[in-house]
Amino acid sequence: MYDDMYGPSGGALLAVLGIFLFLVVFGAVIYYVLSSWFLMRIFDKAGVQGRWRAWVPVYNLMVFFKLGDLSPWLVLYSLAGSIVLGFIDLGFIFGIATAVLSAMAAYRVGLKLQKEGAWVVLYIFLSLIWLGINAFDKSRWNPAVPPAPWSGNAFFGDRTVWDGVPAGPRPGLGAPGYGASGYGAPGYGAAGYGQAPYGQAPYGQAPSGQAPSGQSGYGHPQQGQAPYGQSAPDAFPGAFPPPADATGGIPPRGDAPGAYPPPPAGTTPGAVPPPPRCEGDDPTTPPAPPAP
Repeated sequence: MYDDMYGPSGGALLAVLGIFLFLVVFGAVIYYVLSSWFLMRIFDKAGVQGRWRAWVPVYNLMVFFKLGDLSPWLVLYSLAGSIVLGFIDLGFIFGIATAVLSAMAAYRVGLKLQKEGAWVVLYIFLSLIWLGINAFDKSRWNPAVPPAPWSGNAFFGDRTVWDGVPAGPRPGLGAPGYGASGYGAPGYGAAGYGQAPYGQAPYGQAPSGQAPSGQSGYGHPQQGQAPYGQSAPDAFPGAFPPPADATGGIPPRGDAPGAYPPPPAGTTPGAVPPPPRCEGDDPTTPPAPPAP
């Protein structure tokens, strides 16, 4: 028996096994490189930050689950179950579960890449072809899709928050950026940041109809300024305005050459005339006291 193993026929069998093992390993490497490359392109469409995520085994599948609105921890649960039950030849059960969950994630990712639900059949039989088509076609990532039926389940639904990986829609909240206000946007009837409530003047401004401190209101002249359409008042009320010359100009001051003589005394406009006096009244003689 041992002679047959090391004989010509045994050597040929070992050569065949070696070639088969080489092809399996080589095929696994090729599959890993192509699938990681295609996942990197899909992650770019989805807005995932960091291309290295697509090249880390197991972790890239977790990110794919998260984009498909599935909890990424399901990948680790299935892997741990396969290892534990592998000792009793039941690890294939978790392998089948992982394949089913991957198809569910691919269905959701396909919807966000503007694909019909029937495309998941191609993923089930030829996952590498499905990844290549979605990686290099003209489709764009659209997160505005209805929430997944399992999104309300605490075990299957995605509840994790990872930096650089977009979150999927949740029931009652809608898709991010679809039908919802942006971050920090005030609700209806609420003032935004730095804005005064309705009916109140903004900070640093006077209320409506009132002038700011130190300023006159609209239509009111400032101190020392005449109202609109009226001439400025005289600096000294009751003063006699200087007459205009023949040309309509204002003559020079009295001390300047060619000035007009001042008006005679007693002719100043605005002077109050003295009261009339009776005959015989002497303004210097005091009146006589009344008789007792």
